[in-house]
Amino acid sequence: MHRVTLIPGDGIGPEVTGAARVILEASGAQLDFEIAVIGQEAERTTGSQMPAEVFESIERTRLVLKGPTYTPFGGNFRVKVQRPGPDASIEERSYPSLAIALRKELGLYVNLRPIKSYPNVPSRYRNVDLVIFRENSEDLYVGNERMIDADTAEGIKRITRGATERVSRFAFDYMRKVGRRKITIGHKANVMKMTDGLWLKTAQDVAQGYPDVVVDARVIDALCMELVIKPETFDGLLLTNLYGDIVSDLCAGLVGGLGVAPGANIGADCAMFEAVHGTAPDIAGKDMANPMAMILSSVLMLRYIGEGDAADRIDAALSQVLGEKLAITRDLGGSAGTKAFTQAIVEKLKSN
Repeated sequence: MHRVTLIPGDGIGPEVTGAARVILEASGAQLDFEIAVIGQEAERTTGSQMPAEVFESIERTRLVLKGPTYTPFGGNFRVKVQRPGPDASIEERSYPSLAIALRKELGLYVNLRPIKSYPNVPSRYRNVDLVIFRENSEDLYVGNERMIDADTAEGIKRITRGATERVSRFAFDYMRKVGRRKITIGHKANVMKMTDGLWLKTAQDVAQGYPDVVVDARVIDALCMELVIKPETFDGLLLTNLYGDIVSDLCAGLVGGLGVAPGANIGADCAMFEAVHGTAPDIAGKDMANPMAMILSSVLMLRYIGEGDAADRIDAALSQVLGEKLAITRDLGGSAGTKAFTQAIVEKLKSN
């Protein structure tokens, strides 16, 4: 039995995580869920956006399934974190978002984003099947910024050999494990010769230990151009934190958008699986949300814990429902609600 910390999230989060849980339970996977609340609801009830109970649960499970959480734009966002301890005091820490806060607090150093075409999902492309490995712990994206004066702000881009080696080894090991054969390293070393230069050289050095994986490199702007011209030619992408954030959303657009793209954040002994789309408060509670990204994130989680058979069955059932186009959500061109779409997948699981 695998214990899972389930974080419903904000907006449509409870609906899409609820759908994923129903499907996971129907798959026969051996899972035991612990509900933990972060974000706006947690702050209202505990005074902390990340209460101690969340960390206590994750300490037990080391496995998280997370719905989308609210992220404000601009300003100096400070997350109220309550770590377990004798006094359980609440400490305010600067993080750009709750998702980033969890990644940092839990030491989740790699963001994994598979990008795959599914039947009857509206898109300009077909036969896209690639995976993005994004370094999660440093670079500009961590938000190390300051105001120099009222009219000038700066951010620090920091790249280290250790963090680059760590994510590179993860990427190459993953490629070997799943039978993929080519990684493209994205960089801007032609201009940022020290930071991106260190990133590129270190990743290439790690690659020498994996002669069975083909390695090439692209300047990041050229990579983006090629991705929208011939995405089917790419297999694995290894990217720094900021480039990875941008390119992973670009690639989600190649297969239908963030609503159909899963995500995972993985560390040495803990992993968090989450839909990467927003909270969509305008449709929350209206049975309109597409839970596909959350379902596919659950499939990633099953593969991570060794429940490959259940993962394959859910993926096949989802593909069948999409292929038949009888019970799909409005964003995919159908008229089904969240619950009907979920139930259609459950019925396929039962009949297969």
